[in-house]
Amino acid sequence: MKNFSPTLNLVDIITPLDWVIFSAVLLLTAASVIWGNSLKKKTPTDKDENDYNYLDLLLMGRQLTLPLFVATLVATWYGGIFGVTKIAFNQGIFNFVTQGAFWYVAYLIFAFFLIDKIKSYEALTLPNLIGKMFGPKSERLSAVFNFFNVLPIAYAISLGTFSQMIFGGSLWVNTTIGITFVLLYSMWGGFRAVVFSDLVQFFVMCLAVALILGLSVFNFGGISFLKTNLPESYFSLTGTVGVATTFVWGFIALSTLVDPNFYQRCFAATSSKTAKKGILISTFIWFCFDICTTFGAMYAKAVIPEADSAHAYLIYAAQLLPNGLRGFMFAGILATILSTIDSYLFLAGTTLAFDLAPKKFKNNPLIHHIGVVLVGVIAVIMSEVFNGDIKTVWKTLGSLSAACLLFPVLFGYLFPNRITDNQFVAVCLSGVITTSYWRNANHHGFWANVDELYIGVATTGLLLIFFYFKSIKKA
Repeated sequence: MKNFSPTLNLVDIITPLDWVIFSAVLLLTAASVIWGNSLKKKTPTDKDENDYNYLDLLLMGRQLTLPLFVATLVATWYGGIFGVTKIAFNQGIFNFVTQGAFWYVAYLIFAFFLIDKIKSYEALTLPNLIGKMFGPKSERLSAVFNFFNVLPIAYAISLGTFSQMIFGGSLWVNTTIGITFVLLYSMWGGFRAVVFSDLVQFFVMCLAVALILGLSVFNFGGISFLKTNLPESYFSLTGTVGVATTFVWGFIALSTLVDPNFYQRCFAATSSKTAKKGILISTFIWFCFDICTTFGAMYAKAVIPEADSAHAYLIYAAQLLPNGLRGFMFAGILATILSTIDSYLFLAGTTLAFDLAPKKFKNNPLIHHIGVVLVGVIAVIMSEVFNGDIKTVWKTLGSLSAACLLFPVLFGYLFPNRITDNQFVAVCLSGVITTSYWRNANHHGFWANVDELYIGVATTGLLLIFFYFKSIKKA
């Protein structure tokens, strides 16, 4: 058995065969974007040309079939692979619980309880849907939340980290170059380009993580090897953080129910049946993917425990895989990141151009392109603000989304027309204020262990109950 080093200059071990395979995957991705764009149908009449083109830009003309739905939905969810594997490297199967199991529950709720409801609104975006449910003020406020929720900060960090490990240089330079590359192809073909690039990236990323786990088991043995070489806490559902902190991630996972990427793909699906079936198939694939990344990172911890947790998975995999497969693995890691960052860039640009732009600028592809570029610039800047810490990005932005939007939107599904436009705004803003205050205030004793997300959720929940009973009295 060869010795594994905890530190590694990746350029030194990448062979010409690795570069050939890596480049081939990138070329195949580019070809898929070109092919997908060639399938775009011509507008049926001159009269509706602008509306048709913009619908195609945002939702691929609502013609997203089941295979494409599954590929783009699965691929979009794993751009923060360095964040996920870092958690698994440090905490073991706690990662599977917080970044996997909780999310499966949210996916199933979405599939069985929300799909039919949202398709009936014929909305283009999540804020557009909320506007139809509550009113224009709610639409505008939710668009602001939506924008911050889909800023691809974590995925910009992942892309910069990956590029830095291979080519060297500073993180922000690598992040800038990577973001520029993604901007070029995502602006050119719109949502269609995102979907067809995801199709290739889906297969590459899934095969790559499966290879890493499979070769780990082949070389080192199964679960007994991990139990021998890892602390007992690595096999605890709550890791070393306790139940309360673990369930914070449960609430963050429920933010899927107000995640604009999920809604966009459901809006774009050919039918509710396609979306529902696609989510169920995707959930199974996510389960398999999470098994691979969690246990793959645990093998990395067992084999090279001294490695930097942020890079350990990649360093371990680079030494585990033979020539050729190593290049495929690099392509798989890159595909995992690109398939998410292009979706988030595109959707954040959509939020600026469609949901937040003045009415006279809507349905204008040029404004959309400008929005996407602006989002790319913001993502690079914010990646520096967060000092490259992906987990903090998820925790910060995910907490605000779950605390402020989750309950009001679910309330609207369960009790239509029970709260007004102004009441929706009041509930959401109260959640923002209390969450932000609790995050920055000093607490002592019992309150020191209460996460800000719980405070925000409690605030929005209590206000919704108050407005609900108020509406009953008026009736």
